[in-house]
Amino acid sequence: MSETKDKYRGSKSYHLLYCALINAAQNKGTITYKDVAEIMGLPSTGSYMGAETGRMLGAISEDEVYNGRPLLSSVAMSSVSGSPGEGFFGWAKELGRLKDESKEGKRRFWEEEKAAVYETWAK
Repeated sequence: MSETKDKYRGSKSYHLLYCALINAAQNKGTITYKDVAEIMGLPSTGSYMGAETGRMLGAISEDEVYNGRPLLSSVAMSSVSGSPGEGFFGWAKELGRLKDESKEGKRRFWEEEKAAVYETWAK
């Protein structure tokens, strides 16, 4: 685990975001990257926001895979595109979860992973 991702583990914002992601999953919903930034106390736009939210979601993704669960970060998405950013798919590939990197393969993976998250965190 990298030092950059570890800077968030155990922090208040890590736990608040983790709870927000679980809440979204339990309600079979999603949250936006802007919501993630707000929870983290970051600006709502910009490259810094994108990089830091990606690091936090990456740490959570890593922890979920380590604990045998699907990528909880699959419920976080762009409000513009209505889907996760390339960072999500990069983490999925790095963690050995994404095999088909075609556009359709990524879309299918995301939908399947999101469904697995909903099932895992169902009330």
